[in-house]
Amino acid sequence: MTHPTSPSGRRLLGFHLRTWALLIALIALGGAALALDLAFEGRVYDALWRLTGETDPGGQIVGFGQYLARWTRVQPQTEPFAEIAHADVNPFGVNTFLEQEVELSKREEQMRLISEAGFGWIRQQFPWEDIEIDGKGDFIDRRHDRDGDGLPDAISAWEKYDTIVDLAEQYGVRIIARLSAPPDWAQSPDVSGDFAPPADLQDFVDYAAAVAGRYRGRITHYQVWNEPNLYPEWGDQTVSAEAYTEMLCRTHDALKAIDPEIVVITGALGPTIDLSGRNAYDLLYLQRMYQAGAGACFDVLSVQGYGLWSGPTDRRLRQTTINYPRHLWIRDMMIANGDAHKPIWISEAGWNPVPDDPSITDWEQYGRVTMDEAAAWAPLAYARAIEEWPWIGVINYWFFKRADDSERGASWYYFRMVEPDFTLTPVYESLKAYITGTQPKTLGAGRHSTRVHAISETSDSGESRTFRIQGTGVALCHAALDAPVTVRVRIGAEEARAVALPPGEAGCAALAGGLSAGTHTLALTAPDWTGLDDLIVLDFGARQRLPWVLTAMVALIGVTTIAIRAYALRWGL
Repeated sequence: MTHPTSPSGRRLLGFHLRTWALLIALIALGGAALALDLAFEGRVYDALWRLTGETDPGGQIVGFGQYLARWTRVQPQTEPFAEIAHADVNPFGVNTFLEQEVELSKREEQMRLISEAGFGWIRQQFPWEDIEIDGKGDFIDRRHDRDGDGLPDAISAWEKYDTIVDLAEQYGVRIIARLSAPPDWAQSPDVSGDFAPPADLQDFVDYAAAVAGRYRGRITHYQVWNEPNLYPEWGDQTVSAEAYTEMLCRTHDALKAIDPEIVVITGALGPTIDLSGRNAYDLLYLQRMYQAGAGACFDVLSVQGYGLWSGPTDRRLRQTTINYPRHLWIRDMMIANGDAHKPIWISEAGWNPVPDDPSITDWEQYGRVTMDEAAAWAPLAYARAIEEWPWIGVINYWFFKRADDSERGASWYYFRMVEPDFTLTPVYESLKAYITGTQPKTLGAGRHSTRVHAISETSDSGESRTFRIQGTGVALCHAALDAPVTVRVRIGAEEARAVALPPGEAGCAALAGGLSAGTHTLALTAPDWTGLDDLIVLDFGARQRLPWVLTAMVALIGVTTIAIRAYALRWGL
């Protein structure tokens, strides 16, 4: 006789229904806990934000999957311990349009605010069309009636740029001179577009040489063009890495002939995966530049560093993903082409607090965040670069201000840090607080210059520099010394001890090792810092935590197994 099966004895896929019920209940409980955490921005929310840069819970979950997928691919090579030129600089820069301010007092007010916020650089356009206006070799501006007699008055086109250079020197701010924007007379009739390269490249080379010659010894950093891989910066024609490389190399040689100390910066590569020809995929474009010989024609490679739709903490890496750390793939390509010793400078970076108004042109083209998010993320972007990416030199925030608000209908206008009437936005205030803060910036694993990111004090025993490191060990690298140097080393609250650096060959001396994972204060005192160039920060924190992580995983598996077994025995499963 067949007896009906009791509910407790029914099975699905080999498991009792009660086991399925327990599993579903556990999944539901975990899901509810996760939902509550994400809704109230708890620890899981914060962890996902730090991995994905996403603020929306749905975006965080999708982004976490994309982050995990990152580890199924080969990661970019970055060589953080390489010796890198032109990276030992104040990293804080900002884009300016000082030439648009008619009144000298307003130019000076901009420079005062820039200096007070701690910015060490301005990326300032020296538009070709505004300097050599009417013809080759003609540096006279005849466009305006200045005395009110109804006739245009002739003045030197250099005049406003002379005042900009004077103000920069007065306020201790250095200039990255962006050379671009050709005049009508220089452009080819066969290529349309206001930003198309000139019909004769030598005209551009001569203009660049004229700027460098006039400001020799006063401006030492020149950027050749802007976004040559993107429309409309190369005009209405197919972009060409080979043509841009020719422009770059010829300009490089002319600038170096004027002053060998000039630092030549490439036009900023715009982030894109477009292969249409109207734009060019930045990684392929760069490789074509190298194949055309560009490696011998620049000191600094420049890229754009917009965060667009995710924050500065985004750690997703894919060659087709455009986010703040995209430059790691650029770094990888530089290393593959023998340029590990060269830095990357970011020409434009920022997040756009454009209003919620679809009538604005290109409303969401550059991403869209709140003003509070833009203000919070800007310092985080600098902090991450300083800590994690020692090959990054200057990061220029986009941008300081415009002369008026006539462009409010365009989305890019809202990147501004200061309003046209000099009202300060929260972005300015947050960056000023971060840059001028009294705490040293955190340095992570890699090779970092001792000349930046330290708090310096002078005493009878020499100059003391205090650093903040995120790591488990640190070494001091020095050039060949003429005589022995004794450096006093103090980690945190520990008692200072002496480390002797011998004369002779260059090398690196271990200062500390076996530190606990986390952040430490490092104070170094030396009678003379000449030749004491770099800190090597090592971080084996993950290795230190691994045994505890494995122990916790084993314990969790054990407890779960025991609990399930106890449940099964209790209910006869």
